[in-house]
Formats: sequence, structure tokens, C-alpha cells
Amino acid sequence: MSPERPVSRPGALVRAGFADHTRAAGMLDELGSTDQAGLVTALGRTADPDGALLGLLRVREALADGQRADLDALLSSADQPRHRLLAVLGASSALTDHLVRHPEQWRDVIDAERRDAVQLARLLCGEVTDRGELTAYDALRIAYRRQLLQIAAIDLTSDPYDEMPATGEALADLAGAALEAALLIAREEHDAPQRCRLSVIGMGKTGGLELNYLSDVDVVFVAEPADGVEEDEAIAVATALATSAMRACSASTGEGNLWQVDANLRPEGKNGPLVRTVESHRAYYERWAKTWEFQALLKARPIAGDAEVGAAYLEAMTPMVWQASTRENFVEDVQAMRRRVEDNVPPAEAARQLKLGPGGLRDIEFSVQLLQLVHGRADDRIRQRSTLAALDALSRRGYVGRSDAHELDVAYRFLRVLEHRIQLSRMRRTHLMPTSEADLRRLGRSVGEFSDPGETITKMWRGKAREVRRLHERLFYRPLLSAVARLSDDDATLSPADARERLAALGFRDPAGAIRHIEALSSGVSRRAVMQRTLLPVMLQWFANEADPDAGLLAFRRISDELGTSPWYLKQLREGSSAQQLAKILASSRYAAAMLERSPSAVAMLDDPDAMTPRTLDALTRTMGAAARRHRDADQAALAARAVRRTELLRISIADLLGLLDLDQVEVALTDVMAATVQAVLDVAVRRVEAEHGELVTSLAVIGMGRFGGREMGYSSDADVMFVHRPHEGADDQRAQEQALAVVTELRRLVQLSGPDPALTVDADLRPEGKAGPLVRSLDSYRAYYDRWSEGWEAQALLRATPVAGDRELGRAFAELIDPLRWPADGLSVRAVRQIRTLKARMEAERIPRGGDRKTHFKLGHGGLADVEWTVQLLQLEHAGQVPGLRHPGTMTPLQRAADAGLLGHEQAEALREAWTLATRLRNASVLWRGRPVDALPSDLRDGDGIGRILGMPTGSGPALHDDYRRCARRARAVVDECFYGTPPSENGARPGR
Repeated sequence: MSPERPVSRPGALVRAGFADHTRAAGMLDELGSTDQAGLVTALGRTADPDGALLGLLRVREALADGQRADLDALLSSADQPRHRLLAVLGASSALTDHLVRHPEQWRDVIDAERRDAVQLARLLCGEVTDRGELTAYDALRIAYRRQLLQIAAIDLTSDPYDEMPATGEALADLAGAALEAALLIAREEHDAPQRCRLSVIGMGKTGGLELNYLSDVDVVFVAEPADGVEEDEAIAVATALATSAMRACSASTGEGNLWQVDANLRPEGKNGPLVRTVESHRAYYERWAKTWEFQALLKARPIAGDAEVGAAYLEAMTPMVWQASTRENFVEDVQAMRRRVEDNVPPAEAARQLKLGPGGLRDIEFSVQLLQLVHGRADDRIRQRSTLAALDALSRRGYVGRSDAHELDVAYRFLRVLEHRIQLSRMRRTHLMPTSEADLRRLGRSVGEFSDPGETITKMWRGKAREVRRLHERLFYRPLLSAVARLSDDDATLSPADARERLAALGFRDPAGAIRHIEALSSGVSRRAVMQRTLLPVMLQWFANEADPDAGLLAFRRISDELGTSPWYLKQLREGSSAQQLAKILASSRYAAAMLERSPSAVAMLDDPDAMTPRTLDALTRTMGAAARRHRDADQAALAARAVRRTELLRISIADLLGLLDLDQVEVALTDVMAATVQAVLDVAVRRVEAEHGELVTSLAVIGMGRFGGREMGYSSDADVMFVHRPHEGADDQRAQEQALAVVTELRRLVQLSGPDPALTVDADLRPEGKAGPLVRSLDSYRAYYDRWSEGWEAQALLRATPVAGDRELGRAFAELIDPLRWPADGLSVRAVRQIRTLKARMEAERIPRGGDRKTHFKLGHGGLADVEWTVQLLQLEHAGQVPGLRHPGTMTPLQRAADAGLLGHEQAEALREAWTLATRLRNASVLWRGRPVDALPSDLRDGDGIGRILGMPTGSGPALHDDYRRCARRARAVVDECFYGTPPSENGARPGR
């Protein structure tokens, strides 16, 4: 080629996009051209001008002389064929390598045309049949890439977003043609292939006519016997053919491979037979299939093999697909499918995922498919295979707003084009945004962004991802409002029946009730209604993400009705994250929701991160005392203090639900609230008694017992206490006792008043002589009793005794009195140990409620709270005299110290710790979920799911919750049998060792 004036000036090459202008100038000189300036301009339109120029030189060198002249002539022209060739060379190093191996195919690139599935199958099968010296596998690969080059050439020289659907369809048709040719090869490899009629069903993107450049091709094989052939024989032949066809596509040869053929969407997955008859498929889907399997069938389409068998398969499967939304566990299955998608994304890749990351392709595809399953049962016009066709149909039929559908269409095309370009570059299966500057630059230029392409394409991608996440909630939830309120003409127009159907599919158990709440919140022209119409779509999504969306929506309506048009409330919902937090709390906790309904203004604390921190005991005591002192009436004063208690319980429960507190922090916070409440009400009771009977002549102290004393209170814990008083010097003992009893009686009355806070019980049954003994004793009376009458169980109960309210000096004196009893210097006698074991065994036999299950009762069941606590307390009674670290009123601290002291093995201690912690968390979560005390694992799986989700478990975790608890309880019971009851491990089976 006789060169014209060489274009070697660095500025021109840099402006054209060459990264290495010196090397580019040399290659241009080597190439020569009669239109070098035009060639540089044409190269500047490619994704990678340097790569395109190098590829051009390589292909030219590989050509025979005659064809080289033709190529040179092409390069001197300024038409579409030159643009196609350079675009392919600049976009794909993998296709460039193929052209170097098969340079004659450059003509296929410049003469590229789009062919339908029938034409493609005829061409590929023809090249395999007339393969000459080539192996069948190599002939298939060369023929496949001949057509792939043409698809890429048209794609790369057209508007990428307009062309995207046609590109995906062409790639899917080409995959079907390749499988048709693979079946041809398989028939050559096996005897009697005619004894079966085998059809290949395309699934996923292949079936949906939206395939990528390089992706696994999802298929299902279905076969029928030929006339006169037994079914078993036909299936065996079909299985051999299917296996060979898969190998023909996926095996690596000198020409590489095509892609992996993935048949794991078949019934039973990898564990099921590779090939089934139509009837076998029908039987499986009627009896065993899960929701995700019906979702997969949305895109099923015969793509190769026997067309009649394929049609019979579709005829059998299609009716079942559109009944999937009526299945019993449809909602739970849908939530599990979404979770499985999210869980499959490696954390290191999440931020770069085009497909599975937040705002990725799967978000759009999943949303569209779910809406198809919900509404396609009654409307066959939305039964489309491809995502964009389905989205368009959903919009036309009013299930999705027009503007929302348009924005999603644009976003989907953009993300798919990026996916295509990234895969095309090296023909690798990936869905990750590149990280290198060179790759990002190439990607940006490949879609026409030539000004700062790397930065530009990254910003565009992130913007589209955010947009998709925002549109996700609009797609599902905004159209629901159209059933009850007039929105813009651009919005979807669901009928009430459509809206109920969609709400049911999204997890609402009372769709009609939900519609009423939505109508009450959003109807009208008030500022509140306008704002609620904006807010409700996203709130409905947040409710649906939790275990009880119906309860969440109802509570939200009640709170919104109460707060009306309060500017701070509307502003708080509109801004920040408090609206999402409110939705989570209301739809996951009846305990917190009930308190918020009684005190709606407490919603304000969600807007203040510092408000989620539990207050100190001193701060609580001051606040409750001040609230009580504002009222002269004792009842009103006590209720004022308890209103503060409600606020604090709400603060703790919200922080707990939002994952801001661990178990220790929850227990300490609840204990401090109880202690401050008892102190405040005690002060009110003292004022009341002094007003009626004169100044007290005795000091009082309240001793916390059980979990109260151990600072391990839960949401359902009673305040176990003992009352002690000490007459002032010179006071009459009888009068002091009467005054003390009057104060304690008044305190108990005040805490039992119907109040604004959850029920509060002050239980004094652990006092000497139990219910038969005096409600309050003097310190001297306690001393005399313990000197003469104390039982072993009382010393055990005293292990957790801690002063919590009243006179501090008296509290310390009481502690000094009981220390020798609970920390006996010489430990326990054999007889005392036997008595404690006997008492525990009798308690196990007698105290489990009728119908209760020993395996699931949190407190009294095997491996439950009592098992662990009694085991720890026995170790304390036996060894605290010699091991000071055991002198602690809690459970977990002395357990760890006992293990450190060698009193039980660390593995045993861990088994007890795990069981006690899980039982405690379950009991707390049960109260949060149901709003009332719960003693055992729920048998209702919905309750199990709600409780499990509060603990951070995934959707549908009810069965796993039971399994986890029983496993922990069994391990703990083995330790209890050995360490408490003294049963040797050999008599108990395998046990956690010392």
C-alpha cells in the first residue's frame, strides 16, 4: 500500500484517543494507507484505538496477499464496513485473536447481517456437516464465532442502548443454533439416536431472548420415546445425547469452547435425572416444585431438538407457572429468593456488581418477574419472556407507572450494555465493573463517552444503580395507592382487586384491611395526605420486609392519626432514616408498637442518635423522682414515674430492635429502669404514709433478688425483692414495723395500678418463710431467722441479693449479714448438696405447666435457664468461700470464673453460656414480637419467624430457630447432668468434656 502523508504528529494521535502515540505512529507507518488521516479518525471512534490498530496489523499479517490487498482497499474507504472491522478490533481482544487465527472471517465482519434462529441453525449445522479436515467440535466453534463476530459488529456500530434487546435476542438465537448443531454432533457419536425425541428448553436469559455475550446457557432436557420404544430405553438414549451435546459446547479444544451448558434448573437440580418425559416434569412440578422453580419457568422456551416435544412441555408447564402466586408459602418463598440472591454476592464484589449488587440487573429482573407472577394469573397480556417486553406490558396494562417503567427500561438497557461490553472485551463471564483505569477508559469509550470516559462511565453507573434502588419500591408499592387515591395520569391504575392481590403477594395477611389503612392515610387534599402519598410507597416496602407488615401498617396509621399534621412529625418522616426505623419497629415488635401508640410523641427519639443510648441509673432516678414530685396525689405521682419508665423501656426496646445494644447492655439497662422505678415509687409511698401516720421512725431498703439482683433482667422479668427495715435509735419496734409494712403495702399497690407502661410486678415470695412470712422484716429479725431457721434454698436465693433502692447504709448492712450464708467458708455438706439436687429434681417434675415441653421451655426445660443458673449457683455455694471471684450476683461472670478456676471445663462452660444466652435472647425477642411474656419456643412458624428475625436470623427461620435452641439445650443439659447431678458422662452418652 503506498502511503499518503503519514499522520505521526503526537497531538493528532492523542486527540484521537491513543494512549501510546509513539508506538501508534510506528504502527501506522508500518501499515501504510492512502487515507491515513481518515484511518486515525476512524480508529479514534473505537473503544481502544491502540488495541484496534495493533489488531489490524496482526490480522493483515495473517492474510494471504490477495486478501491483504482487499483489506488495504477497505482501510482507505470511509464507509460502514471499515467502521465495523475497527470497532470489533478495538472492543474485543478475544475476537481479535480469533480473527488472527481465522483471518478470512474479516469479510463476515464487514458484511455482517442479523439472522433469525432458523437461519443460524441451518448455517451452523451446515458448517459442522461440511467440516472437511476439522473435528466436529472445532467446526462448531469456528462457525459459532463467525456469527458472533457479525452480531458484535452490528452491536458495536449501532446505538448501543437501542440495539441491546436485538443483540440479546441474536445471542440467544445463536446459542439455540449451537445446541442444535451440538445435537447433530451427539447423534453422530451414538447408535440409534432416533429411538427418542429430545427437546432442549432454554431457560433464564437464553429462554428470555436476552442472552449475554458470554454466559452459562441454562437449559432443561425433555424427551419422549419414538414410536414402539420403551420409555426407559428412550430416556437412556436421550440422556446420552444430552450429555454429548453439553460436552460439544463446553469442552475445550484448540479453538477454545463456547460456554458451559447448565442443566441445574431441572427438577431436583444436580440430584435429579438429566432428562425426563413431559409427564415426569408435570408430576414433579405439581407435587414438589418450589416457587423459585416456577419463576424460572417464566422464560422457558424450546430452542433446539424436537419442536413437538418442546411445545408439549410448554403446554404442560405454563398453566402451573401462573398459579404460583396462590401457593401457600408464596410470600415466604419470594423473600427467601431475594435473600438467596443477596447472600450469594461475595462482600468484596458487592460494590462492583452489575448483576447482583444493590441497584443491579437482578433488582429489575426480580421485580418484573414477581409482578408477572402476581398479576399474570388473571392477565395473559403480561406473560412475556423478556424483561423489557414484560416491563412494557406491565406498564401498558396499568400495573406499573409509565414514567417508572420508562426509567427502569433506560436503566436496564444501560446496565446490560455495560455487561455486554465488559464481557465482549476478553470474552469472559463476568458481571463486575472493572477497576483499572485502562479498562474503565475502554468501557466508557465503547458506549460513546469520549470525554474523561473512565470517570464519566463510573458516575453514570453509580447514578443508575441508585435510581434502580429508588424505583424498586415505586414499582411495587406506589401503584397500590392508585387503588384508593387519584394520583397523576402517569401513574399505574390498579383496581382494588389488583391491589389486594399484590398486597397478599407481598406478605400482607389482611389485604382488605391494608387497603383501608392506605385509604385513610392518603385520601384527601390535606398536607398530611399529600405527604403520605409520597411516603407510603416506601413505607409499605419497609413494612413488607418485616415479619408482620399488617401490624406495622395499622400501628403507623394510629400514630399518624394521633400526631395529625404536627410539623415535626411530617418533617421527621420526610427526612433522614427515622421513617425506615419506625417501619421496622412497628412491623417487628408489638411490644414497642403498643408503647408508641400510647405515647406517639416518643417517635421523636428516632430522630436523635443519642436518644438511643440507655440512661444511667442516677439520671433515671433523678428524672423519675422529679416527675413524681410534681404531683401531690400519690397515684398520680406513681403514674408519672411509670410514664418515664415507659419512655425508657421504649428507648431500650428500640435500640435493641435496631441492633444498637448487646444482651449485657439490654439487661443492665432494664435492671436500672426497674431500680429507678422502685426507688421513685418507694419515695411516693413513704410520702403517702408519712402524710397519714407521721414521720417514719425506721429506714427501709429494697433488696433485689433473682434476675433483678443479678442485673440480668429481661423484658418480662418480675421485680423479685425482699424488704428490710431498721428502726431509728430509740424508736418503738412495733411502730417501726407497722410503718414499714404500710410503706411496702402502698408501694405494691402503686405499682399494680393500671398505668401507661407495661405491667409491673413486685414479687416478694423469696422472703423468709415465703408467702407465709412477714412481707417486711427488720434487719435484726432477718439475723435471728437466718441464725435459727434458714433453709439451704434460701442461701441459694441470697446468692443474687443486691440492694436496689432505699437506704444505702441499710442495704450494705443487709449484704454483710447474708454474705456468710451465701459464701460459706467451708462450702456445702454432702447432705446440703443432696437437698439442693432433690429440690431441683422436684421442681423439674412439678413446675412445668400442663402441656409444656421440657425440650422447649425457656426457664424450666432441660438445658434451660434454671438448669444453667442452678449449676452455677451450686458451684458458688460449694466454692465461693475459697474462690473470691465467684462472689458475684450474676450468672455469666461466675460461670467464666468457675471455668478459670478449673471447677468445670471451658468447653462445658461454653455449652452452658451458649444455652443461657440463647434462651435469654429468645425470651426477650418473644416479648418484643408478641408484646407479652412467652415461656417456651412457639409452635407457630410465623411466630418463630418473627422472633428469629428480631435475633438477626433470615426470613423463614422458624424451623432453624427450633433446631438451634434444641441443640444448645441438649449440650447444656449434658453438662448439667454431669456437673450438677453428678451423673457420669458414660451414663449420659457423649457430653462436652472438661
